Amino acid sequence: MKKIIGKSIAILAISVISLSFSSTFGGEGFQISLNGKVLLEQYGKDMDAVKNLELSKASPNDKITIRYYHCGRIGKGRVVTVKDINDKTVKEWRYRDPNAPVSDMSCSVQDFLGLKKKSNILKLYYSSSELPDGRQLATVILGGSSIVQP
Repeated sequence: MKKIIGKSIAILAISVISLSFSSTFGGEGFQISLNGKVLLEQYGKDMDAVKNLELSKASPNDKITIRYYHCGRIGKGRVVTVKDINDKTVKEWRYRDPNAPVSDMSCSVQDFLGLKKKSNILKLYYSSSELPDGRQLATVILGGSSIVQP
C-alpha cells in the first residue's frame, strides 16, 4: 500500500512539474515594449483578454516593439495592423520572415499619433501564416479619454 501511495505521489509531482514548464516554455504569447520596457505580456489562457496600452505619455520618438511567440516555431508572413474603433484598417506593417522563433517587430509612437484623427482609441492586431485570422493584442489609448467603447 505504501508503494502505491509513493508511486502515485511521484507521478503527481512529475505531472505538476511538467505542466508548469509547458505553460512557460514553447507556448503562444506576446510582449509589447516601449523603449525596451515591457508594458504588456500575455501567454496561454490569458491571450483572449484584451488589455489597454496607454501611450498618452509617450514621446513621438519612442519605439514600440512587439514580439509574438508561436510555440517555438518561426512566424512567417507577419503583419501588425491598426484598426479604428469601427474595425476599419488604418495602418498595416509587414515584416520580413525571421531566422529565429522570436523576432522584434518595431514602429514608433509617432506612427500611432499620426493615426489619431477621430478617436484616441485604436486596436492593435497581429497576424501571420500561423495565425491567419489574427489576434487583437491590445487597445491603444493615445490620450484624452481612456474609456473604451465597443
